[in-house]
Amino acid sequence: MILDRPLDHLRVVYYPDPVLRKKCAPITEFTDELHAFAQRMIEIMHSARGVGLAAPQVGVPIRMFVCNDTGEPGNDHVWVNPVLSEHEGAAEGEEGCLSLPAVHVMRRRATNCHIEGNDVDGTPKSRTASDLLARIWQHETDHLDGKLIIDQMASGDELANRRTIKQLEADFKAGKR
Repeated sequence: MILDRPLDHLRVVYYPDPVLRKKCAPITEFTDELHAFAQRMIEIMHSARGVGLAAPQVGVPIRMFVCNDTGEPGNDHVWVNPVLSEHEGAAEGEEGCLSLPAVHVMRRRATNCHIEGNDVDGTPKSRTASDLLARIWQHETDHLDGKLIIDQMASGDELANRRTIKQLEADFKAGKR
């Protein structure tokens, strides 16, 4: 059992919730519960207008993320136990995060990478991507390792986001999020 609450109680958790800093556990059982959890994550990602969502972002520290780089209904993907490799190129790009609302930072990421993992049924899969999809994979995999976009902010981004981050911390401490 991966969930300690009903699926309809899942929500995006916000910084500085400690679950966002955990290194997530590999998934070893591919069950109906995992399939339902993945579907719920896709619903949450779409309702939040995101392009990716990692399991720790809904409070579950397991190695899984969902993504959709086009917004098209048939383009939802689930990656279980993903491993990135073959990073090539580099580009700066602005990134946001559903767990850090209103925070945007410039991040340097590989422009191309390869991913291997499993689908929600446990079937191995792999793919190579570039540009936005490669960036999404890198961002979501960072979440599975407890890393956030604010961890390597440039000083300009720190200044621009200081007030928002302090407010997120205050809201969390006050139990508002």
